[in-house]
Amino acid sequence: MKTVSFRQMRDGTREEYEFLTAYEEEYAKGLPDRILNALRQLANTLSGYQVSRLEHSLQSATRAEADGADKEMILAALIHDIGDDLAPYNHSQYAASILRPYVRPEVTWVINQHGVFQNYYYIHHLGGDRYEREVLKNHPWYQSCVDFCEKWDQSSFDPDYPTKPLEHFEPLVREIFTRKAFDPQYVGTKAVVKS
Repeated sequence: MKTVSFRQMRDGTREEYEFLTAYEEEYAKGLPDRILNALRQLANTLSGYQVSRLEHSLQSATRAEADGADKEMILAALIHDIGDDLAPYNHSQYAASILRPYVRPEVTWVINQHGVFQNYYYIHHLGGDRYEREVLKNHPWYQSCVDFCEKWDQSSFDPDYPTKPLEHFEPLVREIFTRKAFDPQYVGTKAVVKS
């Protein structure tokens, strides 16, 4: 079989779906390469800052590593803005959806919310509510997100900071994004991450 015969999913057979699953599993093995390529593309986006979006991402991950963050949080710091190109108004949720099958729920939640928490530093200059994040004050991971933004995100626009290159983080990208998706060992037993 080279392709399935169905034109509507409901008409597919078990054999066809097993055939497609094999292709999907093989394609998924290339995820680390696609993530690394997407990060490289951040070198040419969003002008006006003293560093590129890639440099910001690398600096965030470098700071997280220097602070002793665990592997999952370092990876999250690295890819937290990966959605800026395709999802400029919901980049946090975009990045969180990429991480969700591979990391613990706390990491996914922090990345999902980091855009709102990051507003604290600038949105009041544009007429917004810098305290918008306070609606989440009682969430168990609220402080994790505050810390993520304070220590690693908002502070990573410094062109003089000794930032590690993408090659330094490549083994981490490969390690985490080759985990079995939704493995309870990493993501817990619940499939849904509450916001």
